[in-house]
Amino acid sequence: MAVDNSLPILVVDDYKTMIRIIRNLLKQIGFEQVDEATDGSEALAKMRGKRYGLVISDWNMEPMTGYEFLQEVRADPQLAPTPFIMVTAESKTENVIAAKKAGVNNYIVKPFNAQTLKTKIDAVFAA
Repeated sequence: MAVDNSLPILVVDDYKTMIRIIRNLLKQIGFEQVDEATDGSEALAKMRGKRYGLVISDWNMEPMTGYEFLQEVRADPQLAPTPFIMVTAESKTENVIAAKKAGVNNYIVKPFNAQTLKTKIDAVFAA
């Protein structure tokens, strides 16, 4: 199934440069509707106000981590179905397992390129 490039995507990272990088990569693979949040709390507020087709979130953020944000999303019946990709600089096995148990749809280790991002997004929507 082809991914709908008109889907609104929420990118969550406390590092503005990383948001810009992910936004540019998404643009390269055809996504135009990209919103951003700098932590899990802000992202939750945005998700409660708008329906997103995909969330791409960093793991390491303050005050709410990407992992805690994922748990909050999955605990909310309105938000739970939203596809969620976790991005992290660490490829610790226990983090990957914890994220999978919490309901993440896919996982990307930094640094990554547009092709890797596209492959991960395609895998989420192929399931």
